[in-house]
Amino acid sequence: SGDFGDPAHQRLRIVFLGDSSVTAPGVEPLDATWPRQVAIHLSDRFRVEARSLAVGGSKVRDVLEGQLEPALALEPDIVWVTVGSNDALRGVPINRFEHDYHELVSRLHDQVPAIGLSGVGDLGTIPRLPELAKGFARIRARSVNHAIARVGAEFPRTVKSNPWGVMSTTFATDPSTWGEDLFHASAEGHLVFGDLAIPIADRLIEIWEAHTGCRAS
Repeated sequence: SGDFGDPAHQRLRIVFLGDSSVTAPGVEPLDATWPRQVAIHLSDRFRVEARSLAVGGSKVRDVLEGQLEPALALEPDIVWVTVGSNDALRGVPINRFEHDYHELVSRLHDQVPAIGLSGVGDLGTIPRLPELAKGFARIRARSVNHAIARVGAEFPRTVKSNPWGVMSTTFATDPSTWGEDLFHASAEGHLVFGDLAIPIADRLIEIWEAHTGCRAS
């Protein structure tokens, strides 16, 4: 969480929901985290109020039950949802994940002008996973990513990212993108995710402006 940009600019409140992909354990400096990269990118046009309600280890049901209502109470302009990896790794049935994810996005779409949806990348590249588990993680991650895409396609004011490409290439070949725990992304990894997120953020601004009639000051 943090405030970025000129206080005289148009206020833009972004709320981030999800798991440790947002909380970024061990990443320093904090400005390297992809949510802060997004906020800093937008701060030349807006007074960005970035608020994170994410909790490490969260599954979609945790976001639905514990993060959704506090997020709506903040009256955000944009909500960005990053969840699904823990559902994939912990064997949550895909139909249950998709049902809960649909409910989450539907309720957000009723009240929030623009919604970012982070896809799930190739979890089979996680170094800490045993070799036998990597294939399972890859298959499960692809299924969850497809479920997120199906849900997003139903709601016109959502934009989904697709981290599959960078995880199956950069994260698979560059050890510096992984943190010391060999499970979470490092600062370098978050910079890669930031490059993926920034074009999504620009598209979300277009949707927000079209929906609200507001413009950057």
